[in-house]
Amino acid sequence: MKPASLKQIKDEIATLSPQELATLTTRLISHKKEIKELVTYELFYKNDEQEYIQDVQNELSGIFEDVNTERLYFAKKTLRKVVRIANKFCKFTREKTTEIDIYIFVCKKMLELAIVNKGSQQINNLYASQLKKIDSLVSGLHPDLQHDYKKMTGDIRL
Repeated sequence: MKPASLKQIKDEIATLSPQELATLTTRLISHKKEIKELVTYELFYKNDEQEYIQDVQNELSGIFEDVNTERLYFAKKTLRKVVRIANKFCKFTREKTTEIDIYIFVCKKMLELAIVNKGSQQINNLYASQLKKIDSLVSGLHPDLQHDYKKMTGDIRL
């Protein structure tokens, strides 16, 4: 079965009744966790980015608490997991400032662990890639916001 084009799907959705649309949405949500998370963002956090950022930071903080700083191999695996989850949550939002805030939080927490620059090139590269993402996002903002975020990121530079 070949999937329909986006335009065809939009046109078909426009013809559905509210009840049919609710049934379709519920059925979609039940299949994948990521779709459920996206719908949660759209319904509950879309108009309150600060609350969304806070909830994402709380979830990431819980993962950061589990980082095994004694063994760099396990620390690296956990940090990759944190970055993967942060990227997923950043994908939901359309606000560049929200993405920047989440990435800055990840970098600050990585520095708090004191394992960056401790001999693991992979962890250093992971940290550098986060800084690169922040820089690319900041460069697309208004100059006033760029200045503010560059000041914020000054303390996470190595």
